[in-house]
Amino acid sequence: MYQNKEKIVLGFLIFPGFPMSCLTSAIEPLRAANEIAGTEIFVWKLISENGARVKSSAMVNFDPDLTLDAADDLDFLILLSSPLAQFEDSKHANGRLRHLARHGVQMGGVSGGVFPLARSGLLAGSTCSVHWCYEAAFEAEFPDLATTDNVILIDRDRFTASGAAAAFDLMLHLVEERLGGTITTEVACWFQHPLMRGEGVRQRIPTSKRESTADMLPTPVAQAVAIFAEHITHPLDVAEVADMVNVSTRQLERSFKKATDQSPSLYYRQLRVNAARQLVLYSKDSMTEIANAVGYANATPLIRYYKKAFGLSPQDDRRKINLFRVQSNKPLPTV
Repeated sequence: MYQNKEKIVLGFLIFPGFPMSCLTSAIEPLRAANEIAGTEIFVWKLISENGARVKSSAMVNFDPDLTLDAADDLDFLILLSSPLAQFEDSKHANGRLRHLARHGVQMGGVSGGVFPLARSGLLAGSTCSVHWCYEAAFEAEFPDLATTDNVILIDRDRFTASGAAAAFDLMLHLVEERLGGTITTEVACWFQHPLMRGEGVRQRIPTSKRESTADMLPTPVAQAVAIFAEHITHPLDVAEVADMVNVSTRQLERSFKKATDQSPSLYYRQLRVNAARQLVLYSKDSMTEIANAVGYANATPLIRYYKKAFGLSPQDDRRKINLFRVQSNKPLPTV
């Protein structure tokens, strides 16, 4: 029993379209820790901006416990949202977030929740974890913020997690800090979670082979992929990249084909098109601006490659985005 422990109160600020898996992945290890410890040390509250029911990305409705204005006495506030999430009254709500931060509430974001947290100004001077599928959009909107591909990042009183599994790891760290390693291990075992990932663990990024990820690639191929990823706006020739990883162009092409089923040039192009898709879906940039951001002089080749990769034009892809797309700082109705 841990009756002498003070309660830890966590608020989960949810926006329309928030990823439900991130919420459950954060709450469940806390619930299990309470059960194992035999006391309610962790308390959680669902919060929305105005107290209205919120529909998740899985189309499941959640009734919040509190409005943002009524969310006092918190130890932690965690934002859960899509990248497009906006407050209905952004000036007031962002001011409220900053007020909570000034009064000692530790602020965090999970998955797309880093976007509204960054828009509030509360990530200034902090490094944050951004999911690889949002990286290009985040860096385009917040070029002055430092990011990492670590699955979780705790930077003083700010914390970020890249996705649902990372949120589970983040909560395990909190359990360990408050209740120790023995209970933390038991919590992890309850959910068949094999290990608690630390801050230095990087995200796994898929390659074109379904059974592999980028960290499983041969060294020269992995090095080339890293160079490609760093040169999206100003692409390099494959021959230049081969020189940089100390192999011949032919060797790099053979290694790439074996490891990824693609030539390096096709792989590079797909990285750029993937980055473009983030900007199509999670920004309001024009097609020309997006094309320039991923290394094309105009939108024509980008649109052609985009259609080939995703089966529709970037304009159609943007129009298809789900009901939770935000326009003019107003969330669309969740009917």
